[in-house]
Amino acid sequence: MSVQPPYASYNRMNRRAIYSLFLLVFLNACSSDKDKPAKTNDPTYTLIFIDKTRSVNVNKDFVARKYQQAITDIVEQTIHQKGDKLEVYFIHENTSKARALNVTIRSEMDDISAASPTDREAAETEFNLTLTREKAQIRQRVFQQLMAQNVGSSNQETDIWASLPVIAKANESGATVRVYYLSDMIESVKGNGRRDFQVKPPKDNTQADEWAKTDAESLKRYIIGSPDITMVLPFEPNASVKENNPAVTQYWQTLFAELGAGAVEEE
Repeated sequence: MSVQPPYASYNRMNRRAIYSLFLLVFLNACSSDKDKPAKTNDPTYTLIFIDKTRSVNVNKDFVARKYQQAITDIVEQTIHQKGDKLEVYFIHENTSKARALNVTIRSEMDDISAASPTDREAAETEFNLTLTREKAQIRQRVFQQLMAQNVGSSNQETDIWASLPVIAKANESGATVRVYYLSDMIESVKGNGRRDFQVKPPKDNTQADEWAKTDAESLKRYIIGSPDITMVLPFEPNASVKENNPAVTQYWQTLFAELGAGAVEEE
């Protein structure tokens, strides 16, 4: 009768112990993942500011197409779940009081944590269909606001500063705030301590930065948080520098950054 060396028995026992330990860790990991609640995303609070002053003509084909596409993209990128919110404000003489649209998403996914694969797929399909219909309705309502004409006296001034308390109010909600300006960003308000870029725009980026930093000191009373801000300008690619003054854009880039905004983009 052959006798196995003692180290062979030891190796078998060692392998069994390692395998048992691995199996225990794997089962615990599976159990831990199963017990974790499904991760939910924070709601998104989207603000769209549409310029309703005489300097922006949405009846021009280029502007209408660009802004309609921008609205389509905004709705698609920011609306995903129940509780997402979208508001439209008009930019003019009384921007902060000019809310034109306020919607909150109602589409809700059923609880599928204990559902079978078939039921899970059915629930997801139903949710996606409902959300798609709701987004289409919202998109059309924003289109209507885009094309609405402002023939009143409020179209004489462009008060973009007045959008800041609106953003600050959205920041108080605790949601992820995203801001879109469909505007030429030509601030034009008469009076002491205000900017009128139609009369006196910044002459270069250096002056734009200086003005923005000076203005930010008085505007920091509005706690806007760190929203992502996108400026969708109505200018065609071949627009002159006089029409599309890059120093004006630089002013807003610097001002929003000074106030704590996250990404600030121009389209």
